[in-house]
Amino acid sequence: MAGWVWRTAIAVAAMIAASAASAQQFPSKAVHILVPYPPGGGVDVLTRTLSDVVSKTWGQSIVVENRAGAGGVIASQATATSAPDGYTLIMVASGHATNPFLYPKLPYDTFKDFSPVSLLASSPNVLLVRADSPFKTVGDVVLAAKAKPGSLSFAHAGNGTSTHLAGELMKNLAGLDINAIPYKGGMPAINDLLGGQIPMSFNNGPESVGQLQAGTVRALAVTTAVRAPFLPNVSSMSETISGYDTEVWWGLLGPGGMAPDLVAKISRDFVAALNTEPVKERLGRLGAIPIGSTPEKFAAKIKADYDKWGPIIKAAGMKAE
Repeated sequence: MAGWVWRTAIAVAAMIAASAASAQQFPSKAVHILVPYPPGGGVDVLTRTLSDVVSKTWGQSIVVENRAGAGGVIASQATATSAPDGYTLIMVASGHATNPFLYPKLPYDTFKDFSPVSLLASSPNVLLVRADSPFKTVGDVVLAAKAKPGSLSFAHAGNGTSTHLAGELMKNLAGLDINAIPYKGGMPAINDLLGGQIPMSFNNGPESVGQLQAGTVRALAVTTAVRAPFLPNVSSMSETISGYDTEVWWGLLGPGGMAPDLVAKISRDFVAALNTEPVKERLGRLGAIPIGSTPEKFAAKIKADYDKWGPIIKAAGMKAE
């Protein structure tokens, strides 16, 4: 018996040593980070900003691949079925936690098939209208919606995304009948807003800032309970609709089963990049608030949002397209 225990201890020690060595040697080739949304959106901008810094730290290229579709399911499945060696990662948005309620037959398990690395940043969503819109405030939207129920619509980045939930929360708390129109990402929604095909759109901060600076759109409100630092003159939704508060977050995941030391290394390196002044300055201009959590805290955040939004999604009868 003693010999068996000794051999087991040696085997465990060897596995730990191999894991540590693997983490120290990582990466020895290019790393691929999947982005589940089209180029130009908040997830894409954050990923490319951080990848530029981390690739220099690693001395290896980071290839950012946009694999849009199915609310992030396509890119998530590709990640979940990849080798757990750290060379395939995914930058997800908060919709990752709610997809199980929208897609009853997901080709992966939201918790078991991923290794949380870090919750990297968050941002309020922004209610946008065209610069020439007659709506000047959230109050204007509320009055118009109540005067003609069902006559207004808002764009969002896809069923169950944070921008969709932001609009549903507005409808729910203010008692409004407004049509939710899904798009395949935030930038296509903005394009139709600019083209006059839709009167308003919920978008995340990074997608909104450039358009706001160009003067092509007007921000009616941010979706967090308080005003955003990057838009101090824009009202919060809660100033008009009591109790309103929601946000979008972004975080890095790997396939399930990654070695803890490898996860810890990738997490440390991305958090370090997040805390560099150039990155903080750029994210601040884009409307993203740096976080940089531990893997454990990111796992807890995913579970908390799963528990929070699940009942709301079910009650609203939301389904994937």
